[in-house]
Amino acid sequence: MAGAITQKNGYSFEVFPPKKDEEFPRAYEVLDALKALGPDFISVTYGAGGSRSKSTVELASYIQNTLHIDALAHMTCVGCKKEALLEVCRQLKENNVNHILALRGDRPKDMTDAQFAARDFAHANDMMAFLKEHTDFSIAGACYPEKHFESFSMESDLNHLKKKQEAGAAFLISQMFFDNDLFYVFREKLAKKGITIPVHAGIMPITAAKQLGTTVSLSGASIPNALSQLIATYGDDEKEMRKAGIDYAIRQIADLRANGLEDIHIYTMNKPDMATEIVQAVYGI
Repeated sequence: MAGAITQKNGYSFEVFPPKKDEEFPRAYEVLDALKALGPDFISVTYGAGGSRSKSTVELASYIQNTLHIDALAHMTCVGCKKEALLEVCRQLKENNVNHILALRGDRPKDMTDAQFAARDFAHANDMMAFLKEHTDFSIAGACYPEKHFESFSMESDLNHLKKKQEAGAAFLISQMFFDNDLFYVFREKLAKKGITIPVHAGIMPITAAKQLGTTVSLSGASIPNALSQLIATYGDDEKEMRKAGIDYAIRQIADLRANGLEDIHIYTMNKPDMATEIVQAVYGI
């Protein structure tokens, strides 16, 4: 059985694989820069339906074997057959990667209704249970402080989270959120539901106004008034918007830590300079 990720500094990073082979050198430069910050682990995203699984394995291997940092390989199951899933697991094991973030993932655009209905795994917890039975990976899961946008209710979402815990999830990483009060309410709901595994707070610095129309809109996260005002004030000034967005993330993390949240997962968008500014400001590193 794979050992748990060692929590040392209380923060980790997410990166995404390049879409083109010629972009890999830059991806390695990003990872080298992030290593200098001493994260507990670095997660690597996965293309819809596994379209970039090879890239995920390559970057996770570099993180694990060259940088000697725990790699957390994202794995989505919505368009994945059991045999294909086990093949990716085999590749990860060959590269000494022992940790998986199990996600349902977004439905591929070219996936028919019939294919969607016949998929091997309806939910991430189904994949978790399968992986626990057939592999020895340490598995993490995702959670949604404002509920998954497809869930009927928060209660339904919490029931699925409970199933993830029962399926063997070691910890959870939250979807991005921008209102800490909503996260604190969510944390109380988890406790009442008997969900006791650690939750890592997912923080996405908003450094450009256009992020609201792309990444953020897909997450379903609400935008608090303070962030809306910040974007209205600085959105047309690229330099000032970046500065204000990083400052917002710094204050958000500081407040979470002051309220007992020990683990922060920063969605870096492959921008190590941004991650460096945040870590230096919050952790003094």
